[in-house]
Amino acid sequence: MTDASVLDYWRADLTDIPDEVWRHPGAEVLLLADNALTCLPARIGTLKALHTLDLGHNKLRTVPAELGDLPSLSRFLYLHDNALTELPASLGRLTRLAYLNVGENRLTALPDTLGSLAGLVELRAQRNALSRLPETIGSLTALRELWLRGNRLRELPLSVGGLSGLRELELRENAFTAVPEALRGLPRLRRLDLRANHLTELPDWVAELPSLEKLDLRWNDVRVGDRVLRALEARGCVVLR
Repeated sequence: MTDASVLDYWRADLTDIPDEVWRHPGAEVLLLADNALTCLPARIGTLKALHTLDLGHNKLRTVPAELGDLPSLSRFLYLHDNALTELPASLGRLTRLAYLNVGENRLTALPDTLGSLAGLVELRAQRNALSRLPETIGSLTALRELWLRGNRLRELPLSVGGLSGLRELELRENAFTAVPEALRGLPRLRRLDLRANHLTELPDWVAELPSLEKLDLRWNDVRVGDRVLRALEARGCVVLR
């Protein structure tokens, strides 16, 4: 721990959160990564000044609904590399949050309230067991990066077409048999990673994505038409296949 505003317990061999934490209700940063925590007490909701909370690389099986009682949580929330099977609906109350990492857990779904995270710029949900995304995800118009590698996705909700700010989309190692129609027309999409799916064909409309700079199709058995390939390469898009 360095000072009252930054509580640093990174790699401190913790199995429980120290009582010292609760004596600093004005703390702005709480770092608890790389420990052996199995639960997060409801008292976490009393730390109203937190803007950053790092709980990555622990053994958490659940997180309490009180996680949504942190109105100042606006920068980072790390929950990656735990044993979470679900996230509380109260997460949707973190409307100022910019970065959320829930990767490397055991999630099969994301809460419908996800769409309320109006300030979210980057969402990482890689290496879970997601078979679908909530329709509400299309409300995240500030989202620039979406990382979904290593899930069980076969399709995306059409609402994804509303992600007008999306620059980078990673769909690597899922179960797509076709490029999701929901991506058609995304105005700012620059990088699209579709490696290691089950694609067989690239639709013509991919060449019409106005900002596309890199398209990764490796480890698919995909046919790319000459006209589409020429159109992409003519405007400098790198196609890997």
